[in-house]
Formats: sequence, C-alpha cells, structure tokens
Amino acid sequence: MKQSYLILAALVLFMSCKKKAEQTTESQEQPAPDFVVAFGSCNMSQEPNPFWDDILAENPDVWIWGGDIVYADTDDVERLRTIYAMQDTVAGYAKLRNEVPIIGTWDDHDFGVNDGGSDFAIKAESQQVFLDFMGVPEDSERRNQEGVYTSHDYEVPAGKVKVIVLDTRYFRSELIKDEDSNRRYKPTMDSTATILGNAQWEWLGKELKESDADFNLIMSSIQVLSGEHGFETWGNFPLEVEKLENVIVQSGAKGVIILSGDRHISEFSRADVDGLSYPLVDFTSSGLTHSYFSFSGEPNQHRVGEVVSDKSYGIINLNIEEKRAEFKIMGDNGTVLQELKQSY
Repeated sequence: MKQSYLILAALVLFMSCKKKAEQTTESQEQPAPDFVVAFGSCNMSQEPNPFWDDILAENPDVWIWGGDIVYADTDDVERLRTIYAMQDTVAGYAKLRNEVPIIGTWDDHDFGVNDGGSDFAIKAESQQVFLDFMGVPEDSERRNQEGVYTSHDYEVPAGKVKVIVLDTRYFRSELIKDEDSNRRYKPTMDSTATILGNAQWEWLGKELKESDADFNLIMSSIQVLSGEHGFETWGNFPLEVEKLENVIVQSGAKGVIILSGDRHISEFSRADVDGLSYPLVDFTSSGLTHSYFSFSGEPNQHRVGEVVSDKSYGIINLNIEEKRAEFKIMGDNGTVLQELKQSY
C-alpha cells in the first residue's frame, strides 16, 4: 500500500512538473508586448459602462477614442458640453483617465449630427468643446486649425509607435442617398468629393512620410476597408480609398494599421494593397455600451473571421522587435471574443 502511494505521489509530481514546463514554454513563445493599445467607440454615459476595469487590467499604454464618445446630436453648444461632462462622472472612466493617456477623435454623434459632415453649422464651436473634453491645452495648435486631427508619438525601449488621429467629419463632402431601400448611401466618383479635405490630406502625407515609427496606427472613426454595406464608410468615396492606399504606399511608413468604429459591430478586415509589403488591416471596434445585437449579416469582401455583435472594446498588442501585432476583440471580464495575428 505504501509503495502504491509513493508511485502515485511520484506520478502527480511528474505531471505537475510537466504542466509547469509546458506553461513556461508557452510563455516563452508569447513574450509580453512592447506596447499595448486599447480603443473603442459608441459610448453612452447613461448606459452601463462595463469595460473600464477590464481595460485598466490590460495595462494599456494608451486609450484611443474612436468616436461617438457621447451621443449628443445637438447644435446647442452648452447641451453638448453638459453631455460630455456626464462621461467624466463615470467612475471607471475617471480612473482610466487618471492612469492612462487618453487620445482620440470624434464621429457624428459627438460631432453633433447623425452622419454629419462639412455643412454642420456649429462644427467650429463643437471642435472646441471636444478639445476641452480631451484636455487639449488652450495654446495647442489644434485650437486654431480646422478639424480635430493630430498625431501622437510614443517611444519604448524596443522602438517607436505613432498614432495618427484623423477627422472624417469636419471636411467630409455630402453623402449621396441610395434609391435602394436596403442601402442608405451609394458611392460617388466625383473627383472633388472628399473625406479629409486638402489641408488634412497634405498633413497626413507628411506625417506618414516623415515617420520613423515601427508601427503607425491610423484612427479613422469610420470604416475604410468594409465598403459594401451601404452605411457610412470610406467606400462611399472610392477615390478617397485609393488615395489613402497610395499615400500609405508612397510614404514608406512601417507597420501601418487602420482603426475604426461607428458601426456598433466589431470585425477585422484585411486587404492586399499593391506596393505594400504587408496586408492592410482595418480593425473595427464598436460599441462600448450598445451594439447591433440583431445583426444578421452584411457583405464585406475583406472580412477575416466573423462579425462580433456583442458589446466590446479593442486591444492591440504590438511586439516591435518581432514586427508582429495581435488584435483582440474583447468582451466583459477579459473574454477574448475574436483575435487576429499579423506579421509586418
């Protein structure tokens, strides 16, 4: 009996050591990321905000708002300011704000009007309220320029990361209504139509061309690669999509990644671009407090995996030395809803 016990104890010890060895090997195969990006969009302060503790637990180096920070939909500047202030009272968000750098852009509902563009009457005033919420200093150049676009540079021991924040609202040309009842808008081939406007296009080209970052993340707010669904997307301006791809290729910037929101769904899109040595990924993360729970499908020739229609946020783990990015669509309590890995 004693001999049997000793044999059993030895077997348990062996299996325990084997499991620890396997865990050690696995951790060696997946080193800690050099830089962690958390981002999300489509958020209402009056709804439950379930993710801020989970986001903090990821130890992100930055949080990026992808737009629709609040749902204001108003041309009343004071009402807009009040609605932004409500978000600052959310305890979990306030904790994140105190511990993690927060950057980002707006989309239509925090801009002030659903699907709004360049003709919105109070866009200049709305810009100042947005910059106030983001804590942008009064003497910042962003206070004087048209549009909220900007860039942020980060340096860690392994290398550099640049985040380019676009403004897809301030300059965007009028959308063309589609007669098809299943689609809201249709593409235009008008060469004068624009999403970014001349000044922002010139700025973006310079930012990418002069970048020495190992990864360059572009926050667009609206989707770039998913252009077939008939809602808001860069796909409504095909010539602008082509221009963006050309600017990325001609710049020679390393590790360009697109981030987007807006849609109340999350998904990965990936496309091969002529002249680019790696696939272009568009990671859509939306929404934080409400989602398109009744989603039943829509076309996207560039989709990788499945659409996630649950509430979620996005995590990007950048391994600079290995030139690798890990994209994760995250649910509550650290649940990974979907992931994608890409080498650069």
